[in-house]
Amino acid sequence: AIRAFLKYLTKNDIKCLAPEKIDLSKIEDRKISYITREELEDIFKVAKQNKKTGIRDIAILETLYSTGLRVSELTKLNREDINLERREFMVKGKGKKSRIVFLSEEAVNTLEKYLATRLDTYKPLFINYKRSHQEKDLPEDEKVRLSTVAIEKIVRNYAKKAGIVKKVTPHIIRHSFATGLLINGADIRSVQELLGHSSITTTQIYTHITNKRLKEIHKKYHK
Repeated sequence: AIRAFLKYLTKNDIKCLAPEKIDLSKIEDRKISYITREELEDIFKVAKQNKKTGIRDIAILETLYSTGLRVSELTKLNREDINLERREFMVKGKGKKSRIVFLSEEAVNTLEKYLATRLDTYKPLFINYKRSHQEKDLPEDEKVRLSTVAIEKIVRNYAKKAGIVKKVTPHIIRHSFATGLLINGADIRSVQELLGHSSITTTQIYTHITNKRLKEIHKKYHK
C-alpha cells in the first residue's frame, strides 16, 4: 500500500521516497488444509441422521464439494439459477466475474431429493426452516435465505459430530475441491478457472501438496 502511494506521488511529480526503497518482509507460504472424500462421507452419514434438515444439509455439502463455490456464492443461489439437467450453471464471484461451475451426479441427486421436499415458492435455493430473525423490511425471500454464518455453522457442527478433529469450514471444502482436481491430474489453469481466481498465483498455493507430475518424476527416476 505504501509503495503504491509513493508511486502515485512520483507519477504526480511530488518529491518523496523512491518506492523501491521500501523493502517487503518475507511472508511464509500459506498452508492449505483440506479434507478427504472419505472424511466428507463421514460427515454425510451424520447429516443423514438429521431427518428434518439432513436432506438440505447433504445437498449443501455436495454442492460445495462438487463446485468449489465460495460460501458467499452458494448463499446467493436461487432455484432458477441451477440447471440440473445440464448439471452446470453460471455463478458471479469476486469482482462480479462470472464463471461456469459443474455439478457431479451425486450433487444432482441430492439437490433433486432436497427440492422435492420443498413445498414453498421461495426463490432461494437453500432456505432456513426456522423463523428468520432478520430485518422486518427485507423481502420475504431474503428472510428465509440461509446466511453464510448459518452454512458455516452447519458444516462445522456436522464435522464435529463426525469426529473430525481438524477445523472444517465451507472454504476447507473448497480447498478439498481444488486439491482433488490437481491430485487427479487437472492442469493448474483449468483449476484457476473453476475456482474463479483472477490470478494464477492464488491457485498455485495448491501445487505444493498436489504436484502429481513431480511425484511421478520422483517415482520414475529415483531408484
